[in-house]
Amino acid sequence: MTPAEFVAKWRDVDLTERSSAQTHFIDLCRLIGHLDPISADPQGQWFTFERGATKATGGEGWADVWKKGFFGWEYKSKNRDLDAAYLQLLKYQGALENPPLLVTCDTDRIVVHTHFPNRPTEIKELTLAGLVEPEQLAVLRAVFHDPERLRPDKTIQAITEEAVGNVTTIALALRARGVPPDRVARFLDRVVFCLFAEDVGLLPNKVFTRVVQNAQGDPPRFRALAADLFAQMAVGGDFGADRIEHFNGNLFDATEALEITADELRQLLLVSALDWSNIDASIFGTLFERALDPDKRSQLGAHYTSREDIETIVDPVVMTPLRREWVEVRARFDRLVEGNPNSTTWRRNARTLIRGFLDRLGAVTVLDPACGSGNFLYVTLQKLKDLEKEVIVHASAYFPFFPQVGPWQLHGIEVNAYAHELAQMTVWIGHLQWHERHGMGLEERPILRPMTNFAHKDAVLTFDGSNATEAEWPPVDFIVSNPPFLGDKFMRDRLGDAYVDALRGEYRGRVPGAADLCCYWFEKARAHIETAKCKRAGLLATQGIRGSSNRQVLIRIKESGDIFFAVSDRDWILDGANVNVSMVGFDDGSERERVLDGRRVSAINSDLTSGTDLTSAKRIAAAANIAFQGPVRVGDFDVDHDTAAGWLQLPNPHGRPNSDVLRPTLNGNDNLGRARGRWVVDFSNRPVDVAALYERPFAHVVDHVKPERIKNREASRRDQWWLHGRSGETMRAALAGRQRYIAVTQTAKYLLFQWQLAATLAEQTVIVFALDDAYSFGVLHSRIHGVWASALGTQLEDRPRYTPTTCFETFPFPAPHEGLRQVIAATAGELASLRASWLNPPEWTREEVLEFPAAIDGPWAATVTNPNAQGIGVARYVRRVPVDDTAAALLRKRTLTSLYNENPTWLVDRHAALNEMVSEAYGWPPTMTDEQILSELLALNLAI
Repeated sequence: MTPAEFVAKWRDVDLTERSSAQTHFIDLCRLIGHLDPISADPQGQWFTFERGATKATGGEGWADVWKKGFFGWEYKSKNRDLDAAYLQLLKYQGALENPPLLVTCDTDRIVVHTHFPNRPTEIKELTLAGLVEPEQLAVLRAVFHDPERLRPDKTIQAITEEAVGNVTTIALALRARGVPPDRVARFLDRVVFCLFAEDVGLLPNKVFTRVVQNAQGDPPRFRALAADLFAQMAVGGDFGADRIEHFNGNLFDATEALEITADELRQLLLVSALDWSNIDASIFGTLFERALDPDKRSQLGAHYTSREDIETIVDPVVMTPLRREWVEVRARFDRLVEGNPNSTTWRRNARTLIRGFLDRLGAVTVLDPACGSGNFLYVTLQKLKDLEKEVIVHASAYFPFFPQVGPWQLHGIEVNAYAHELAQMTVWIGHLQWHERHGMGLEERPILRPMTNFAHKDAVLTFDGSNATEAEWPPVDFIVSNPPFLGDKFMRDRLGDAYVDALRGEYRGRVPGAADLCCYWFEKARAHIETAKCKRAGLLATQGIRGSSNRQVLIRIKESGDIFFAVSDRDWILDGANVNVSMVGFDDGSERERVLDGRRVSAINSDLTSGTDLTSAKRIAAAANIAFQGPVRVGDFDVDHDTAAGWLQLPNPHGRPNSDVLRPTLNGNDNLGRARGRWVVDFSNRPVDVAALYERPFAHVVDHVKPERIKNREASRRDQWWLHGRSGETMRAALAGRQRYIAVTQTAKYLLFQWQLAATLAEQTVIVFALDDAYSFGVLHSRIHGVWASALGTQLEDRPRYTPTTCFETFPFPAPHEGLRQVIAATAGELASLRASWLNPPEWTREEVLEFPAAIDGPWAATVTNPNAQGIGVARYVRRVPVDDTAAALLRKRTLTSLYNENPTWLVDRHAALNEMVSEAYGWPPTMTDEQILSELLALNLAI
């Protein structure tokens, strides 16, 4: 059949739907060269007329035509309401296996609605007369043959980002004119809600867009009209010729509209042209919050947490127990159905069973005590409503039920004013959007309810500057949250001394003083469960939660309940940056199933591992005062090599050399490659009058350190401005008399130990071991120590972090015979020598020697020669430098990290030999698994 023949046949047909539908559809198949349903699928398994379907709202229905994976198709008589037909298909779509296209038709018109996952719904309308045009015929062919051709180009996320970007322009302009941020947020929340409401039909006739259009060039008129519309939305009433529904809620309880400029009004007209029905409310709030909040403005355009990320913790914490309940209820219901469905008793019992579970879902309460712009609560609400729909559909063949789950079941606490406002709008839009997409109308009025469950306050501490008490949380069923990731070292700068002192004082004995900020949320959630004010909680933290002081909150969780779910390491988005986090789900211990990193385990330890519980490892007395983190400087104490070389030759009035207070410095990168050639002024613990006698170094500290240090909030650092922030005196004492020490970069891709000159002063990014023997170097560099350090250390993003207390002070060294000890030492020495030659090839480097006065009681004591009566002699500092610029360029690429990335055969062989010898020192075979090594090391640790 040609397009012209098809149009001619159907142009004057005016039959009822029942009389015309199947004949019309068969002719469409002939038109585009597709077999009709009976010819293509005689059994009606994947392409059929009259496909039976259970409505989402309950009851059975029929889709006029269905092709699996392609479309659901609904006919209406000519000139009937195709929107009603579309609503009918929305109610069937789940039973139709969610086809990507929903098509409505009245023989004169064919309306195609796209429904691809993560894509907006687009509408393509074909007319009978237009089917002679190639463009319309191509759309129809795609419906039958290739729906993917109709997939919208933009994702919902892209549309949301575009919408936020346009609103952001207006927000920034208002803030630039000095409009208070809370007024900007409140006004634009209303604007966004109006744009959404009119695009889903809750506001009639594009009424807000018409306000914007009619007020172009007249900002005062826009302000007056918008305020009037807001007022009508608050109570319901007439706005011109349009009847406005009663919205109520908190959103429109004050009618203020801001006066915007003519340019902003033009921008708003562009904004109103977007399809707001398709925005993703789970990310809109986050992006909009960044636009409104000056503290988060730098994150504009950054990534955001996806719905899939949030579901990772919402599903096991909230949905798993509810789904478990539903499985039991459904099984009981199905047994009743199989019994006697005509019995009055059966109907009463079955209805009561389903009604009881739906009431249970309608009473579930969820708290996010750091709710931000509401994305966790939004996702949780969507999941609850999806389960409710599943229950309604399952029972709908026998009983009609209607949805009752809504935003009023959600509780949020948020200290940020912008986010607090946005969170409420986010969950309301999500609620209304869900109903619109599933074809379930909202009969209740007012449309919105007051959101008294969202509190604008600090979630962990009530503090007025002098008095502090622990903040209160409401009793709920579940807690899910992404609390603030703020490390202990940054809390004072961000929150202030008074607040941090009050917080630590209020939680003393429950949260360690050195714990990160998020740990307070973990402790409060634990206490909420312990006091029966919550059943289950799921929170996020950086991976630091697994170690050191932070882990104490997980230990307390296991003491009063247990961890039933954890993801030990997952990529996440924090303030627009990629980080690695841990997720923890916990309860009172009643959950019997344990899932760690996606697999079932018998137990989850407090360090988020399973199997051997290394958290019981104790610190070994013999290992104390050997491993240290480098001292904290707090100030610009550094100078370059040439400056230091000049100062080393200068005399001082008291006759002491400047080498007393000048030392090469070492940071983490220096330790992994070639040193930068930096030195540090280090007065150790000398009083200021003695430090001043070292004239030139002291002058540098006066000029470059003192101005900032005298403003430091910590009294000791402020008053002792010439000294390092933490002097490391214990470390200095442990290194006294040694010529060298072992150093490891605390956070790096590989755990790599290096020898360093004893006079070198490490920075805080380096762990220093007061060990100068090659045997110890070999044991530390063995696989056995690496496995232990990896398991007991923490992690920063994707890099392991070595901590002296957990990685070294708990590690039991072997006790080999002397011959084996010497072989390990020789092998380790060879490894260190070969690596040093690779880093500084003699062909590309030359030796540079610096000689200077030094004292036998100073940091250079091990290298001093020919001291005089006062103990002052000559020290030598030798370093290797490039022979020319070409060599310098080549050497810049030579680091231990790049060497271990290449992993040449000679390196593999040396490590294999070292690992075999250290295994022999323990009396173990070299083929042991990591788990076996950890188990045996723990046994040795506990036996000491």
